[in-house]
Amino acid sequence: MPVRLTDLSLAVLETQYAVRGPIVARAAELERSGRRILYGNIGNPQALGQKPLTYIRQTLALCEYPALLDSPAVRGEDAVFPADVAEAARIVLEGTVHGLGAYSESKGVKVIREAVSRFISERDGDEADPESIFLGDGASKTVQMALRVLISGPSDGIMVPIPQYPLYSATITLYGGRQVPYYLDEDRDWRLSRELLDKAFMDAVRKGVRVKAICVLNPGNPTGSVLDHENIAMIIDFARSHDLSILTDEVYQEDVYLTDFSFYSFAKVMTEMGVADVSLFSFHSCSKGFIGECGHRGGYMEIRNVPGEVVDQIAKLQSISLCSNLPGQVVTYCMVTPPAEGSPSRELYVSERDHIMSELRSRAAILTGGLNGIPGIHCTRIAGAMYAFPRISLPAGRTDDDYCLELLEATGICVVPGSGFGQKPGTHHFRTTILPETDLIHEFVEKLGEFQASYR
Repeated sequence: MPVRLTDLSLAVLETQYAVRGPIVARAAELERSGRRILYGNIGNPQALGQKPLTYIRQTLALCEYPALLDSPAVRGEDAVFPADVAEAARIVLEGTVHGLGAYSESKGVKVIREAVSRFISERDGDEADPESIFLGDGASKTVQMALRVLISGPSDGIMVPIPQYPLYSATITLYGGRQVPYYLDEDRDWRLSRELLDKAFMDAVRKGVRVKAICVLNPGNPTGSVLDHENIAMIIDFARSHDLSILTDEVYQEDVYLTDFSFYSFAKVMTEMGVADVSLFSFHSCSKGFIGECGHRGGYMEIRNVPGEVVDQIAKLQSISLCSNLPGQVVTYCMVTPPAEGSPSRELYVSERDHIMSELRSRAAILTGGLNGIPGIHCTRIAGAMYAFPRISLPAGRTDDDYCLELLEATGICVVPGSGFGQKPGTHHFRTTILPETDLIHEFVEKLGEFQASYR
């Protein structure tokens, strides 16, 4: 007898992931029927026109086909591959010992973990330990591993921001834990409030929930927010006072667009505060920022203030899948080890990087202004990340799910309802990305304005 829906666990049936939910499925149907669809549902840079960085693709090519290292393509007078690219490939290949076709250590290739630790040390001005680095298939897999370690039973709760990226809610549900929602303050650029954090924590405790950790996304998805130093220090103090671990999703750390905002890592602020008794799990990915290599699935988790016996359990879980994919590890190496000043690849790398960042900065400003120019829509400043999460005014009895589906049918614009990320009761939102090319951002705003006028 074939497997039936009733054979599946309740955790699987209740797990939801709105970013690729029913509205996106309907968009795919319309596209197959010949409709032109403007996808704003997911942060997938290269699918929306962002070009890969030459340095990364050249390094990957040499690592995948090492015979090129001894060919005229590298050593000839008309060499295609610059010397620093060849050197990067040699470093990685020597570190793997057997090349990209063999398993690496479960934590990841050591020379790549060492490169990640140097990147963190240079970013924060503080030493990072390569043995505390775990390379993963994107940040998602390491987030899931951290949550798997922390959730030990159905009464265990994980604090998640509202709105939040549904990876967190989906994984907590799948692992049988409890979500403990805390609201972000939309009127204050989506900052966190100590008062609201304490309230969320105490409400959960009164319900018999054992709160284990708090998840923070900075820069924020879907909000486009960037937390300041003071807000991060407050969160660390909150976690310390309630004996919580911190999971900090920092995959958009390069994506900060406004001059009055800066990225601060939780690791840096925690070190400055002298806090050594709060376990910290930090995540980064090569899928986002100006790298945009979503398909190569590379990223890392750094852990701090985690006892050795717990680290051993994390390593055990990592070993179950043997290791993360090797091409993704190579891209992670390239992300944390860009071409050095004066090297042959540097000028092109900087040019490509700056072009991408300039376009993202421009599109963030265009989209913010365009959305706020539409009656019935309000959008906070897009300070970072790749998204806008505008608030929309709807007629009585209508939901943001209704709105987004009708928007898709009428205009071909595919966005995600705010309900898929969570939102303050009585408010309605949708999430869209800033990634479409600039002319498409203008088209998006124009079509949305026309739809909004008729919808109201």
